[in-house]
Amino acid sequence: MATDKEHLNPFEIAQRQLDEAAKVLELDPALHELLRWPIRELHVTLPVKMDDGTTRIFHGFRVQYNDARGPTKGGIRYHPAETIDTVRALAAWMTWKCAVVDIPLGGAKGGVICNPKELSVGELERLSRAYIRQVGRIIGLEKDVPAPDVYTTPQIMAWMADEYSFLKGYNEFGVITGKPLALGGSAGRGDATARGGIYCLREAAKVLGLDLRGATTAIQGYGNAGSFAHKLGTELLGLKVVAVSDSRGGIYSPTGLEYAQVMAHKEETGSVIGFPGTRPVSNEELLELDITVLVPSALENVIIEANAGRIRAKLSAELANGPTTPEADKILHANGVYVIPDFLCNAGGVTVSYFEMVQNAYDYYWDEEMVHARLDKKMTAAFHAVHAAAQTHNVHNRLAAYLVAVNRVAQAVRLRGWA
Repeated sequence: MATDKEHLNPFEIAQRQLDEAAKVLELDPALHELLRWPIRELHVTLPVKMDDGTTRIFHGFRVQYNDARGPTKGGIRYHPAETIDTVRALAAWMTWKCAVVDIPLGGAKGGVICNPKELSVGELERLSRAYIRQVGRIIGLEKDVPAPDVYTTPQIMAWMADEYSFLKGYNEFGVITGKPLALGGSAGRGDATARGGIYCLREAAKVLGLDLRGATTAIQGYGNAGSFAHKLGTELLGLKVVAVSDSRGGIYSPTGLEYAQVMAHKEETGSVIGFPGTRPVSNEELLELDITVLVPSALENVIIEANAGRIRAKLSAELANGPTTPEADKILHANGVYVIPDFLCNAGGVTVSYFEMVQNAYDYYWDEEMVHARLDKKMTAAFHAVHAAAQTHNVHNRLAAYLVAVNRVAQAVRLRGWA
């Protein structure tokens, strides 16, 4: 549980993180205030015909946080607990994420309050098309380009791209990224978020003088990012994954977990829990295991002031958005836990989405080897820019990432004469 000192509103956390960076950068007050708020946001109400003939009303959002550096970019979430403040925070983090990896985009995010697990395929399609009919007026290849996020898939992106193309009267597949390959998707997009994080983890081990071969690893969250982190962490770095979890609970085995076997079990049963030869662990217990590498890949605010002191990992590679609160950051830093902050660590997804936009724009597609090489170059450069800022200013890595990213966005805002 959070303490009374902590406020877990994600947008307030995002603003506080920005405030800390603005103080170090000595930003002009007007420029600082501008960067604390979304440039624009749209709230939509979506009537959707259900399979039983009734109509249900859904509510959704699209937040465009800052477009000083270019068109905005960001995923669309389907989640029953979605809130406008979560979407605002995620749009802010997308702004800093695009800036920290130095791609010419701003940040946005979208969301619909729904439980996709309770919807049929037909209902999901009708909901997705209804969302695009409402937000279509503010998106576009040169305005704002959505992508998949929590509980949205390449198929959902395909429906959205089709609906937008129908509204426009011509194909504009580049308006949506994370599409299937047959509709202009990019090779290498499926595992891009995890792959980018693994490249960062590799570079972190170099600067720390840490050998990751056989390093014990726990992964909280076993969706796209977490499961691919298991696969790629084993293949590329030789990590020994001893614990993984999903929304229903976790499993632990000191001898290690094989990716293919765990994934087959999850696909068969719907969860990692009950995997043979393991003992159960809760999501909370997993975070506090005595391991070398922790990979938070679930939702926000899981490492807080109350449990940060019990984190024993040497490295925390944040594939989730906002898993660590500001109070927890200070504790982890004081205890010598090297954190690769979320909007650096998980920026592989938006980087390859940007590559997808580029390929769509000039109608020529790269092979997977080229995508991986260009992603590696971007993530490696971004990691070392952040690490250097942390050393120069003697601050923790999240603040360092903010210093790099906010400075780049602030420069664009000043040059455009906004503040």
